[in-house]
Amino acid sequence: MNPLMRALVSLFSPRLNMREDYPKVRRFQRRLAARPVSRYRVFDRQVLSEDGTHRIPVRVFQPKEQRRDEVLLFFHGGGWVTGDIESYTPACAAMADLTGCVVASVDYRLAPEHPFPAGLDDCVRVARVLLDDPQRAGIARADQIVLVGDSAGGNLAAVVSLQLRAMGHPGATRQVLLYPVTHWDHDPETSPFPSVRAHGEDYRLTNTEVQDYLELYVPDPVERRSPLVAPLMAEDLTGQPDTLMITAEFDLLRDEAEAYASALKAAGNTVRVHRVPGALHGFIALPRFSRALRDAYEVVNDFLDQDPPARASSAGGAESAA
Repeated sequence: MNPLMRALVSLFSPRLNMREDYPKVRRFQRRLAARPVSRYRVFDRQVLSEDGTHRIPVRVFQPKEQRRDEVLLFFHGGGWVTGDIESYTPACAAMADLTGCVVASVDYRLAPEHPFPAGLDDCVRVARVLLDDPQRAGIARADQIVLVGDSAGGNLAAVVSLQLRAMGHPGATRQVLLYPVTHWDHDPETSPFPSVRAHGEDYRLTNTEVQDYLELYVPDPVERRSPLVAPLMAEDLTGQPDTLMITAEFDLLRDEAEAYASALKAAGNTVRVHRVPGALHGFIALPRFSRALRDAYEVVNDFLDQDPPARASSAGGAESAA
């Protein structure tokens, strides 16, 4: 990135104290995503939580032209602290139209009001319900469900896959991880990843903000090293879905995401990695004409065009949907 562009990005990306400013960020995101009601074809649904104490909202987006049978089960970004189905509605509507797939966006609980593992539990619950009863998603087969997530949502998608395997559940056969968080340390002095040092200060997401998000999501520093928070720490990555890993060139999370892809591949999984040149963190929310977005969706569509792998049988049997 040339010096002028770097200066402009820094100018229009004010630094935040996420510990204090997250409520303001939430309000700003919702105002920014305000939508004409008639523009999107959406249906709001709910899934009962595992313990029956609350309902998990799911917003379903119909593409203008449905070209594929897959349903993309989407977990939004926002550091586990910001973002929701309202603020991600434009991005999900674009995802539906640009892939020709139905998109189901999960409104999982956010920290710090609901710290780890509340949001993860919601995501696992929705994934299990739809995988066990795909007709609820309007499809015939569970292998037509693809897990997708960006940033913290990419982290959740990866961890949902790990959790399902640990439960003896066959899980999804494919996942698309967009610049996910996979490690617990984003301090430039101690991180093992060069991108944290190269891109953690000048761009729209800083290492300080990532650390603040993690501390709000997981108050216990010991728990942050758990594979359920930092999937790169998992000792066993076998049996994971076919994975498309998409990273951004100027993103501090780039190297840890690509390291996770390498670890998945080393464990015998099918993995494809695509680094979007010139892109910053969070580009999935850019306007549809943006070069980074078009680049990413060309790769996503090619990945979706591949035949899904065979789905393993469940060790524990199917769970009834509620």
